Amino acid sequence: MSFPLSIPAAEQNPGDTLEQRAFDIKGMRCGSCAARLEAALSRLDDVRNARVNLATERAHLTVSPGLPQATILAAVQKAGYEASPVARNDTAQAGSHQAPDGRPVAVAAVLTAPLVAPMILGLLGAHVMLPGWLQLLLATPVQFWLGWPFYRSAWKALQVRAGNMDLLVAIGTSAAFGLSVFLLLAEADAPHAHLYFETSATVISLVLFGKWLEARARQQAMSAIHALQALRPKVARLRVGDVDRDVPIDSVLCDDFVVLRAGERVPVDGNIVEGIGDVDESMLTGESLPVPKRPGDRVSGGSINGGSALLIRATAVGANTLLAQIIRLVEDAQAAKAPIQRLADRVSAVFVPLVLGLAAITFLAWWLLTGNTELALINAVTVLVVACPCALGLATPVAIMAGTGVAARHGILVKDVGAIEIARKISAVVFDKTGTLTEGRPQLVLTRATEGQEAGLLALAAALQAGSDHPLARAVRDAVANAGAPGFRASTIRSLPGRGVEGEIDGERYIMGHRRFMEEHGVLTGVWADEAARLEQDGHTLAWLAQPRDGQLLGLFAFGDRLRPTAAAAVSQLKEMGVRTALITGDNTGAARRVAEQTGVDSQAAQVLPADKAAAVEALRAGHHVVAMVGDGINDAPALAAADIGIAMGGGADAAIHAAGITLMRNDPSLVAASIDISRRTYAKMRQNLFWASIYNLVCIPLAALGLLNPVLAGGAMALSSVSVVANALLLRRWRPERPNNGNT
Repeated sequence: MSFPLSIPAAEQNPGDTLEQRAFDIKGMRCGSCAARLEAALSRLDDVRNARVNLATERAHLTVSPGLPQATILAAVQKAGYEASPVARNDTAQAGSHQAPDGRPVAVAAVLTAPLVAPMILGLLGAHVMLPGWLQLLLATPVQFWLGWPFYRSAWKALQVRAGNMDLLVAIGTSAAFGLSVFLLLAEADAPHAHLYFETSATVISLVLFGKWLEARARQQAMSAIHALQALRPKVARLRVGDVDRDVPIDSVLCDDFVVLRAGERVPVDGNIVEGIGDVDESMLTGESLPVPKRPGDRVSGGSINGGSALLIRATAVGANTLLAQIIRLVEDAQAAKAPIQRLADRVSAVFVPLVLGLAAITFLAWWLLTGNTELALINAVTVLVVACPCALGLATPVAIMAGTGVAARHGILVKDVGAIEIARKISAVVFDKTGTLTEGRPQLVLTRATEGQEAGLLALAAALQAGSDHPLARAVRDAVANAGAPGFRASTIRSLPGRGVEGEIDGERYIMGHRRFMEEHGVLTGVWADEAARLEQDGHTLAWLAQPRDGQLLGLFAFGDRLRPTAAAAVSQLKEMGVRTALITGDNTGAARRVAEQTGVDSQAAQVLPADKAAAVEALRAGHHVVAMVGDGINDAPALAAADIGIAMGGGADAAIHAAGITLMRNDPSLVAASIDISRRTYAKMRQNLFWASIYNLVCIPLAALGLLNPVLAGGAMALSSVSVVANALLLRRWRPERPNNGNT
């Protein structure tokens, strides 16, 4: 079976005359809210495409230029939400939301605990009963104050003739609460009458807790965009004539001259006018080595200048910079994802009217047959109580909590609960190279000395590189420390950005750098020409050391990124699970080929920029694959967001971690297979729980309608169903990830 990994060519948008508009949306509470609003907007004339992003609380529309803004705002309002237009230049600033408020959950728990305590004590043999008026006092604020959002959401659903979990919660808890009030008033002389205040309060408290967890997951999703925005400096140093002054970044225009001091982050895209230096572009390429830059070369906003001052001419500012485009890629990819599909919500669309109709039929039938209004009311309310979706509402979240909990204990952090449902279906895994399958830092892998004294050669190189923060310098010093080579001290060390370094050791001048630097000093490197070509073809970085006074070549150093110990075993595990694998990297073709051969991935692509990584992932998805992207760099964020699910290495950049649905807390690629395994097991528990919850309703609702259950038994059956669902989910705590066999590494 072929598994090509291709980078699609850029396509021209056939709708060049169309407009892109964005709107902030207020009032959405769940994925069904976003889906309903998206459907309402899509029905408008002149709206070609509508996407509603629950995480950013924004709607993105492609519309005809003549469509009035008021028409869109009116459609949003009619659907039950509020909208405000967003300026195009502000599109990348979405997501400035505060953390979800957990105080309602805490208050609900405090008020509900005394109501639940007698039931728990009863199971232990102690019979305690709170006075009815005290139960009413505790349950009323939970029902009508803390539970008010459910009533509001239920009303909106009814207005558009839809059903959701909020509607079921509102109906079920209101039935239990109303029946309790009725019994409390009707049997005032019976102080031990069974009431159902604990049922209504417990259901609302549990669902509030689930809503809070869901809101936290949405907030986590927005952190990806915030991390990318943090790369954009707020101030730039502008040169006007002979004067340099700091100005706000928004004041910089194209063709302005911007001064970059050593160590500063580049504020705009531009071309170098003056200066030679190294620029850290790892946020774009994911590679750890700085890139040599000279006049005429391009630099991108968000990258970090090295140790030399540079002067650049701005070519793109604001929303047109490459960094801003990456931010939009992440936001657009998140918006394009389908909302989390809640099976319980889909069932409720039919379940709610069915239960209401059955309750009405039950009341009428018993009233007509017996003429006893109280009996008819109790049987009808029993139907509503027994149909209250406690087990149905718990089925999915308890399985998710158990699965994500055991996964976290083994180094797998699931931050997007929808990732579990997606991860189980993964058929293709795309790995970034650097920091994912490899360790992400260059190491000295080979040394060649003309006189065979490699230890002495290492000592000379370490002396020249003393005090340098360049990754290759650190690799040399690490190699010297491991080899125990003799030490030298260099003087008059001078760094030559983009070329190398020179200095004096024991009165003799030495130079170290790339091949062109050697040629500038008349040093011939042909003695190792064939080996150097082979090393470069395999993706290694080379450095040469020589004495320029007489053109004597002393040695050659080859640097490379080592494979992680479990990388090959991780790929093998995925293949055993029937999952295809691919490698995609911004590094050169030789390095990609070498890693692909060592790990056994099915396909590879090299020298790929962030937008192209996302395009490659989209191409695999178009080929009917469910794709997981595994990466660790800022440059991987668009691809992580574009994939069906992103998996980030925990030691990587914040933007990559926040754009992913799953984070591997250890830098161990074998956890990718473990993530898929626990997702499959967790989803299986979700299906089992939903099955048992449904069976409970299918059996108990007819019994309640026939008068074979009373509210006490209905409440007990509901509690039993919830306990069985929780107990089944807790079986996931036994799970352990399979340990990889590293023998082939």
